[in-house]
Amino acid sequence: MAAGLFGAALPHAQVTSAGLEALVGKPADPIARELMEERGIDIADHQARQLDAEMCQHADLILVMDREQRRAVEQRYQFAIGKVFRLGEFGDHDVFDPYRAGRDSFKRSLALIEEGAQQWAKRISRVSS
Repeated sequence: MAAGLFGAALPHAQVTSAGLEALVGKPADPIARELMEERGIDIADHQARQLDAEMCQHADLILVMDREQRRAVEQRYQFAIGKVFRLGEFGDHDVFDPYRAGRDSFKRSLALIEEGAQQWAKRISRVSS
């Protein structure tokens, strides 16, 4: 959902999505697809993939959902320290994983993702313009 929102907010940026414990090759959850479609964003082509060193090397910015993910990415890929931040960094909040938790959990998680994505997109737009 975050990659879809960033792609829509920053159409000229290269936005990718990967996870630390991704179910590689799996599509976005049907609830996530529905919620994103309600916002006019199509994530039907999304396939989960695992974060790797090459992705981290090429990334200018790596956004994670929570503090634990940040620690894990920085431990695995120490060269990425300094470009790993939480999506909710500016609101000082983590984004919980709604997987298998139902539509209400997806909606709450998406609200946090939207808040963080808006704040990051504004900052990125200012820096890149």
